[in-house]
Amino acid sequence: MQPLERIHIFGAAGCGSSTLGRALARQLKCQIIDADDVYWLPTRPPYQARRAAADRIRLLEDAIHSTNTWVLSGSVVGWGDHLIPRFDLVVFLYLASDIRLARLRERERERFGAAIDPGGSMCDQHRAFLRWATGYDTGLSGRTLETDANWLAQLGCPVVVMTGECPTNDQVRHILSSWTRSHP
Repeated sequence: MQPLERIHIFGAAGCGSSTLGRALARQLKCQIIDADDVYWLPTRPPYQARRAAADRIRLLEDAIHSTNTWVLSGSVVGWGDHLIPRFDLVVFLYLASDIRLARLRERERERFGAAIDPGGSMCDQHRAFLRWATGYDTGLSGRTLETDANWLAQLGCPVVVMTGECPTNDQVRHILSSWTRSHP
């Protein structure tokens, strides 16, 4: 059987790619690389300043060269395209906008508490983030479902598309069994 060594998992914000990436990396006993850790400079609060493109690519290359087996979670569409030939498998997660937005609201509440409330220090940023996340399905954001679908269509490796909510362990089993069936 051909080993599954280099996996990219992505979808819209709130789809669960980081959670699934960590679980799959644990199962495969390999490195997890989160695209957000590479894309964004460490700031307080987080996700305020993008890392320069050359620095992102260098960090990503350093991370994947440190091991032969890795799971990359989060989108690299448009800025990490040089990795496409290295992917053994790409997993695309899609959830309806209302589910994703509910997850994002919950996640933001856990991370930032009252700072996202009206009058809070992060209220405007939180609202802007939710508007951006909503734009994924409507095409009114920098990252859109259409852009991701076009990117997926150019890939030469197998792609697993997973839609709807599903427990993470079931997602891991589905990915691994799909690989085993198609790569005996």
